[in-house]
Amino acid sequence: MIELRSLTRKFNEVTAVDSVDLDIKDGEVFGFIGPNGAGKTTTIRMICTLISPTSGTVRVNDLDADDPKDALQIRSMIGFLPEVPGLYDTLSAHRNLDFYASLYGVPADRRERRIKELLELLGIWDRREDTVGKFSKGMKQKIAIARALVHDPEFLFLDEPTSGLDPEASLTVRNFLMDLKKEGRTIFINTHNLDDAERLCDTIGVMRTQLLAIGSPEDLSHRFWGRTTVVHLRSIAPPMLDAVRGLPGVTAVKQLENALLIDVTDPESVNPSIVRELIRNGGEVEFVNELKRSLEDVYLRLLGGKH
Repeated sequence: MIELRSLTRKFNEVTAVDSVDLDIKDGEVFGFIGPNGAGKTTTIRMICTLISPTSGTVRVNDLDADDPKDALQIRSMIGFLPEVPGLYDTLSAHRNLDFYASLYGVPADRRERRIKELLELLGIWDRREDTVGKFSKGMKQKIAIARALVHDPEFLFLDEPTSGLDPEASLTVRNFLMDLKKEGRTIFINTHNLDDAERLCDTIGVMRTQLLAIGSPEDLSHRFWGRTTVVHLRSIAPPMLDAVRGLPGVTAVKQLENALLIDVTDPESVNPSIVRELIRNGGEVEFVNELKRSLEDVYLRLLGGKH
């Protein structure tokens, strides 16, 4: 488990991270989203013990990141993909991974099996002897992801994991991360790709120096947009709108062509009454669903963007 308490980091007079409290459970995929300069990468660097907080605490599996002895143990438990891969361009993909695995103390026979496993999963085993300097940005990103996992860490931190990847490579990485999620590995993702965050993450934190909101994508959608039932009818007459507006639990009704957009407090309990009332007033219901708000909708509303 990862626990942050009043975590703060200042760079001279600039506060990059301001009093963040956060718990990340074992086996959870947590996503940080927010604009550039929001403090997401700085937070990851503090958790990974690469920089120290100005104040507040970081604990990983009850180890104190500010204690030098504990910090060394934390580093052995984590894999980190920085935004800039930082690989050795004159070495092959295999040699890069072998070098980093040796730094983590992975035995030689286990290193070989692990490297082969990761490069095959990422679809680049046949390029293992090519020097990394010849690779595209997307290929380098794949090698960097493999490097973060080569010692089989308990916690994985990924800063923009699909940055620079073409759609096919992005899909490969997403599927790979979904497989890691099924293994129950704890994963922390910083991303500007809201679609990736919505697909991959159990919990989302919206960050702008402070933690503005936290919850599952569905929870955030309900919290910032409410819930809207959409009823499609063969045709709509004015009495239908009046009848629905008068129902308990209905807060607003809007007509859009042959559909009614009905804001409700609790769709599970209110929707049956809506359907009954529409039919009682001559409505022919074609289908009923819930208006889904994306994580992008939540992000723009929360950060003041135009929708």
